Amino acid sequence: MLLCPEITGELESRNWFKTLGGQIGHPKAILAVSAHWDMSVPHVSSMAKQDTIYDFGGFPRRLYSIKYDCPGSPAIAQRVVDLLTAAGIEGARMDSRRGLDHGSWVPLLLMYPEKDIPVLQLSITNRRDGAYHYAMGQALAPLKEEGVVIMGLGNTTHNLREMYPSHTGPPVGWALTFTNWVKDALTSKRYDDVVHYLEKAPYARKAHPTPDHFLPLIVALGAAGKNCNTEIIHDSWEVGTISMASFAFHTATS
Repeated sequence: MLLCPEITGELESRNWFKTLGGQIGHPKAILAVSAHWDMSVPHVSSMAKQDTIYDFGGFPRRLYSIKYDCPGSPAIAQRVVDLLTAAGIEGARMDSRRGLDHGSWVPLLLMYPEKDIPVLQLSITNRRDGAYHYAMGQALAPLKEEGVVIMGLGNTTHNLREMYPSHTGPPVGWALTFTNWVKDALTSKRYDDVVHYLEKAPYARKAHPTPDHFLPLIVALGAAGKNCNTEIIHDSWEVGTISMASFAFHTATS
């Protein structure tokens, strides 16, 4: 997520985030799966009150004074660890020092500016593949029935070496091709293809030189269940190559 424009600009994605909280409602808590927290085993933030991490540089000074000091939930953090451990995900643990990085607090600031919903952040690991992260999501599925919204926070495409700040035309070809593949695979329920996107998707390594911004989507997909339905809830572009396409996974009722 591009921090400065998301907070200060009038981009389509920023305006959409400002409506998303109202669409979701007021959940018991939000579990934010972060593209910016890479650990060797799953960690979940367990602070009673969240801290704000400024994991970026070179932006206007006022951005570094923003605080997203929403509540956390040690009890739900323990529940996350218990679910992961019961599913055989080894090493899952709570972290009482890690706050919210910008991949979480930027959208949440737009969605829930009142800061009144407990938020927990869950790490990913670039050392493990899509199947591992899908299994993480499957393990966390019971949280949905307990009032917890699971959000995968990354980008549908994320190659920071291939950005064009002055770009005003249609998205660059490889980025559009990959994004269209993801949208088609999700809406057609080819979920195994999405889990194995590196082998299945065109331009996968161009769209994601590292997997960190795609793995949160896979965790959320796993939590939704293999028979879930996918809804494309937002579709916009930034700097010619960054797809902000966003998806909601609805558990199938039949």
